[in-house]
Amino acid sequence: MSAAPSGLAAFDLTGRTALVTGSSRGIGRTLAEGLTRAGARVAVHGRDARAAVDAAEQIARSTGADCTGVAFDVTDPDAVDDGIRSIEEQLGTPDILVNNAGIQRRAPIAEFSDEDWNALVQTNLSSVFHLSRRVAAGMIARGSGKIIQIGSVQSQLARPSIAAYAATKGAVAMFTKGLCADLAPHGIQANAIAPGYFATELTRPLVEDEEFSAWVRGRTPAGRWGDTVDLVGALVFLSSAASDFVNGQTLYVDGGMTAVV
Repeated sequence: MSAAPSGLAAFDLTGRTALVTGSSRGIGRTLAEGLTRAGARVAVHGRDARAAVDAAEQIARSTGADCTGVAFDVTDPDAVDDGIRSIEEQLGTPDILVNNAGIQRRAPIAEFSDEDWNALVQTNLSSVFHLSRRVAAGMIARGSGKIIQIGSVQSQLARPSIAAYAATKGAVAMFTKGLCADLAPHGIQANAIAPGYFATELTRPLVEDEEFSAWVRGRTPAGRWGDTVDLVGALVFLSSAASDFVNGQTLYVDGGMTAVV
């Protein structure tokens, strides 16, 4: 048995392949770029093939890394199967799967529609199941792998109008524990990252809402919104040999929000 890498070498992802869902923009794109800078070859995923390819090409130009763009519907198990098969043909079974794709829907619970509930469950939860199940098969055969879910502070906390969203993110945290129970004996680690409030193109209206933005700054001990690069260190850690004895955990990257009342 070869010695595990130590020191900074334990964080090196050179030679590893990764799939980051929902990575053609926003948080996912920053995560994909962060993995490439740590040495990984990354499949950049999106619903739109052109956007995924464009993002992969831009990341490759800025980092000098090897990236490829892929597109498939994460809510459709047949599409997931075809998409992963295509990735396996090009890159082999990913060493790292990052389940990042997600959506938000807001409404008071008495007014929440079946359509929005189903969309949240399919995108935020069922997709995590479909991708994890499909990629885990190859990881089990190889005897190693890293599965990282992107949860939320709403995996633990609730706010008005987002009960359905919080339910999906809470389920993701528990699904991660279940993956640990199933997959740890096969040399696979499954963990989650739970971001707090982050400034992205999708949250820009909230960032620009001074009343809400002041609440975020006041509620977060760090006193600011998160920047997407704040997530990269946690992701590289959970993707690397440095976390080989970390399993079934949710790491909150939230400026301290879940630590205080």
